[in-house]
This record gives sequence, C-alpha cells and structure tokens, in this order.
Amino acid sequence: MDELTAIRDELRNHASNAWATERGYEPIYSASPRSRIAVIGQAPGRQAQDSQIPWNDASGIKLRQWLGVSEAQFYDPDTIALLPMDFYYPGKGAHGDLPPRPAFAPLWHPRILKLMTGLRLTVLIGNYAQKHYLGTTAKKNLTETVRAYRDYVPDRIPLVHPSPLNFRWQAKNPWFETEVIPALQTLVADATQTGRPGATRSGPRTSHRP
Repeated sequence: MDELTAIRDELRNHASNAWATERGYEPIYSASPRSRIAVIGQAPGRQAQDSQIPWNDASGIKLRQWLGVSEAQFYDPDTIALLPMDFYYPGKGAHGDLPPRPAFAPLWHPRILKLMTGLRLTVLIGNYAQKHYLGTTAKKNLTETVRAYRDYVPDRIPLVHPSPLNFRWQAKNPWFETEVIPALQTLVADATQTGRPGATRSGPRTSHRP
C-alpha cells in the first residue's frame, strides 16, 4: 500500500470523520506524488460529495476556464492536485454551506503535500485557503489579497471563488479578468511544462497568524 492510499484509509477511519463515514461519504480530493499544481479551495459542495468528483458543478467549469486547462488535465492528479480545506461536505448553514473545519487542513494537508516533490504552483481559492497559507502576508480582505497577487507569484496565486454567485464581485472588479486570469494561465502553462529548465519545488508555505 502506497502512502497516499494509506492516508486516505486513515481519513476514512479517523474519529473526527466518523460522522461522514457513517453517512457513506468518501473524502473528496485528488493528489499524486507527481502533481505539479495544487488547487486549494474551501470544501466540496453537496453535488461534489454525492458524485465523489471534486469541483463537479458550475464553479468547476469556470475554474477550468480561468486555469486554461481541459477537463482531462484538471482531473489528472499527475498534473493538478485538488485539495480543499476540508475533504467532506460540511452541510448547509444559514447562509450557504457551512465553513470547513478549522482543524482539518493542518492535520492532513502537510502529509499529502510533502509527497508532492514536483509541485510548482499553488492556487489558493477563497478566504479560508488564503488565510491559512498566506497568514500575516494576506491583505485586509479577499479583494485586496487577490489584487496583490504579484506579491505571491510565481509559486502561489490567490483567487476569488469561481462560483456563479460571485458575478457581482467580478463585475465590480474588472481587473481580475484582465490582469489576474492571464497571469494565472501563464503560471499554469509554465508549471505543466515537462522538463522546464530551472523548475524547482514551490509548495504552499503556511504562514499562520499569531
């Protein structure tokens, strides 16, 4: 049994995930030691949890457009690892889905990411991923963090969530489509080039707030 398979089995059997296992939920993520890009988001939605396919909704379609990748590339773990901040659908809250459990990513992400020795780019989607991985280098809010994407490239880039519900944000911030998306697509293309000269590991550096 390889280490990634062992970790997945541990996830299923861990006491903190007993509620999910009892419901028949599988952890929703994908990863490979050969992953070149890590996409770190919030938590799977209900549709992703039921289908056992990460980003299996309109948000996933938009995200693939932003990244400039095909569906086959997106779901190839040797190219892209999909690691939400919680691997289980958290349930409905008063205003949308509940947030990911704060203790989840610190427990599981480091072990999985450590195995990705060829990682070149980490895409941080939404506040939860950005606050965890950018820590004190994140700006005062998500908009300012995404606007300051140049502070984090070439190994990391923050994005707003690609949900259709964020259309108002995108309309108010046209610079996202004209500046951030082209930069993102260039970084993705560079990261996925086989044998790119000078390529080095660029995993997500966690910088927790004090």
